[in-house]
Amino acid sequence: GILLHPTSLPGKYGIGTLGKEAYFFVNFLKATKQKLWQILPMGPSRIENCPYQNISAFAGNPLLIDLELLQEEGLLAETDFEIDYIFSDTEAEFDKAAAFKFPLLKKAYKTFFSLSDNSKIEAYKLFCSKNKGWLKDFSLYMAIKEHFDNKPWFKWNATLKNRSAKALKEYSILLKDEIQYHRFVQYLFYTQWNKLKAYANKANVQIIGDIPIFVAHDSADVWANYELFQLNKNKTPISVSGVPPDFFSKTGQLWGNPLYDWQNSKKKLYKWWVKRFNHLYKIVDIVRIDHFIGFVRYWKVPFGEQTAINGKWEKGPGLDFFKHVRKKSGSYPIIVEDIGATTKEVFKLRDQLGFPGMQILQFAFGSDGANGFLPHHYIPNSVVYTGTHDNDTLIGWHKTLNRNERKFIKNYLDCKETKINWNLIRLVWSSVAVFAITPMQDLLSLGSEARMNTPSTNSNNWKWRYESHQITRTIKFDLKKITLLYAR
Repeated sequence: GILLHPTSLPGKYGIGTLGKEAYFFVNFLKATKQKLWQILPMGPSRIENCPYQNISAFAGNPLLIDLELLQEEGLLAETDFEIDYIFSDTEAEFDKAAAFKFPLLKKAYKTFFSLSDNSKIEAYKLFCSKNKGWLKDFSLYMAIKEHFDNKPWFKWNATLKNRSAKALKEYSILLKDEIQYHRFVQYLFYTQWNKLKAYANKANVQIIGDIPIFVAHDSADVWANYELFQLNKNKTPISVSGVPPDFFSKTGQLWGNPLYDWQNSKKKLYKWWVKRFNHLYKIVDIVRIDHFIGFVRYWKVPFGEQTAINGKWEKGPGLDFFKHVRKKSGSYPIIVEDIGATTKEVFKLRDQLGFPGMQILQFAFGSDGANGFLPHHYIPNSVVYTGTHDNDTLIGWHKTLNRNERKFIKNYLDCKETKINWNLIRLVWSSVAVFAITPMQDLLSLGSEARMNTPSTNSNNWKWRYESHQITRTIKFDLKKITLLYAR
């Protein structure tokens, strides 16, 4: 399968969407016999456009809504697309895309409720009814947030910050139209996504979706459920999330999310997490749990620290949590990210639950064959990646290796260094791992300029996009060939 976030799809208006290019990508997957499309979290983000820092664990990103599909429905006119500036074809321009798209979503909203027939209105109402568990709080949160010039909820007035029933009622009336607008935007997102997912499933392509373990402090989830998190009386985090120093960063990674209060809010947290899993399994086929380690133990960093160095380990909910989730949600397919600061307890929990863990090929090539990330050590119940969104591309990574490391790769593959990315893709495709996945950048033989994310940095991330012409006949032929050769 292929790892590609929808924002990286081609398109005219500054960002990939759920429109025709997404369907063309599914056609590409089908033609090359791929069975998996892995995406990153699709929620709306206000923090450096990072898909792992969403303002909702349930809502979809409005920037992914395709405007041309709305035009086909009669909600927008052809003249609405007349612009006097040019979007980049190779980068996601989040701010420019938002400035162009959001006024048109407002227009589509007004058109929908003035011209739509009863069946469409009823479909909208049904969506709101089915999703009221999260949609009510999210739409109110968004309306209030915009009313106060996008201030974070913990800087609102005390009555709203503390969710006074009187204040919530007052603002629900005051911002009635704005609340309905945000519900409508979510209706559009999920209508388009569900159609795309159905198309992919019909093409024998399953969607792997990420579930980030944490949510952003300034999110509808924390505002509506602040008792579930380690916050003080002022709703400021006591401690925040991160990971200790590792392969990716010498100072660790300071994520800054509020931590769950497992000790005092266990039952409520379990209930909330069950809702998360149930929601995600409506929109994807397989879930990848990001930072699985955090359910065994999590890195607790005092609020206000500039790095993650001074954190400490705290015990997570462990096996009991997953037993509860399975009891309430069923035994859905799950992949776990079990790399990083792992312990025997992490692997024990993974194996007790029967979850496949991850193998990252870029971590494999040291000086000898004992490295556990080398394919001859894999077990069938694992998922192998040439790299993830946090890694450099294969070609970019290969250029950074020293002479001995490159020599080891050459000997291991028994090949020349030409087309090194394709030789490494072929290697993971030939492994015993149940799933083999490569980022789109590696298929296209791109260098470090196409890297999706560099951990512990806050600029030039999440921007990469490909162009349609980059998918050549040769790429299609070679990918299909190795997929059939190794019965993938």
